[in-house]
Amino acid sequence: MGLLCSQAIPAVVLLILAIVGILLVVLPAKDMEKPPENMYGIVLDAGSSHTSMYIYKWPADKINGTGIVTQHSECNVQGGGISSYAGKHGGAAKSLGPCMDKAVKDIPKFRHRQTPLYLGATAGMRLLNIVNATESQRVLKEVGNKLRSYPFNFRNATILSGKEEGAYGWVTVNYLLENFAKSGFVCRWLNPGKAAIGALDLGGASTQITFETSEKIESEENMMELMLYGQKYKLYTHSFLCYGQDQFLRKLLAHLIKTQGVKAQINHPCYPRGFNTSIKLGEDVFDSPCTKDYRPAQFNPQMSVSVVGTGDYLNCLNTVKNMFSLRNCSYSKCSFDGVFQPNVTGSFMAFSAFFFTHSYITHLTNITITTPSRMKEAIRLVCNMTISEMTQRTKQSEKYMKNVCAASNFVQVLLTERYGFNERLFLSISFQKKAGGASVGWALGYMLSLTNMLPAEGSGWVKALVVGPWASILVLFILVLCIALGYLVMTYRNMTTKEDMV
Repeated sequence: MGLLCSQAIPAVVLLILAIVGILLVVLPAKDMEKPPENMYGIVLDAGSSHTSMYIYKWPADKINGTGIVTQHSECNVQGGGISSYAGKHGGAAKSLGPCMDKAVKDIPKFRHRQTPLYLGATAGMRLLNIVNATESQRVLKEVGNKLRSYPFNFRNATILSGKEEGAYGWVTVNYLLENFAKSGFVCRWLNPGKAAIGALDLGGASTQITFETSEKIESEENMMELMLYGQKYKLYTHSFLCYGQDQFLRKLLAHLIKTQGVKAQINHPCYPRGFNTSIKLGEDVFDSPCTKDYRPAQFNPQMSVSVVGTGDYLNCLNTVKNMFSLRNCSYSKCSFDGVFQPNVTGSFMAFSAFFFTHSYITHLTNITITTPSRMKEAIRLVCNMTISEMTQRTKQSEKYMKNVCAASNFVQVLLTERYGFNERLFLSISFQKKAGGASVGWALGYMLSLTNMLPAEGSGWVKALVVGPWASILVLFILVLCIALGYLVMTYRNMTTKEDMV
């Protein structure tokens, strides 16, 4: 009797394992209600005109994937960009204090040491590096020491190349729009089947264009290849230094002074009619590497010049057009200044100053801009307005309104005549400030790349059993169950037979 019972033990064990296995495969799992704690990351976007701090967060149990990282908060640093503190020791570091203090409060204390902190400087510091490399390194070292004093995981403070700025902006746009991958059914990451869109960024000192292309890129310096989520992207990207909005407006002033001569009064066709302001030739015009080609052989940097607006749309438009050189193209085709560019294709998002200029035009005129001709119509109306009309309609100061006509013509010429967005292609441009609840720019793409949160291959994605293997495992457990039951029946019969014989 004892021997027969011991023979039944393996069958009972197999029976239990088979039942447990079938239950594990068949019964649905229930998600835990408690959400995971968040991880955080900080990026300081040190632009030419100002610095912005962005705090990002993502669930601590997630490492890779789109739709995971979101913007937690942001803070605009008071004062100019860090490049404006050249020669002013301590100023750049001090300016970051209030926003960094906000970060200390916004991020839970127990996450401080795990929070990566980056500062990326763009075209303003690139220009300073050209003029005075020693001073640019001093400013970077100063802000780096300031950031190390905070309880975060400070990684670096560096100057981004124009190529990096363009590419990271492109990554940000497509990540936020879930064009790489998206969260799908049963915890899997799915390919959404959407094409990546191009990125158009307009800052204070430079402007970037980045888009995917199948054309041959004739200039290697304009090509970048990325492998994201198992898919290869061939990008065209270029950053035009000195064609940011602030530096272009400064170049426009320099051009007017060069053509009209250095004198007490200069007429400005893009300023509103009757508006006038006083500028200094040095700090307001010629103290920039962007205006060196317009600089008079001899001039007094302290000389004050009165600039009077004439509100002349056609003169303004033609003057702006002349600021783009179409000579010296050594490729099959160029955008301007001898820079190769393939034909624009697909959809685009225009952000930063592109968005604000577009917003001013539509707000002032109530015209929906859908084509280049509609944009021209709206800009003509803007350029014919007085400064008082503009300030009343927008509730903005003269400081901003005086440049709307010039900036609008600049954007129109850049997009339609230099980049090549014709009547049909112009419809593909979406002017946006945010996407997916986050500000659009290079900062998010920069953090994702440096924290390795953008996988090069799909192997890191969450995986689930497909129907075939799932069914095979279920059949295997059922087979084990049948064998265990059969063995138990045979053992029971043997026990009964031996009892009858006794």
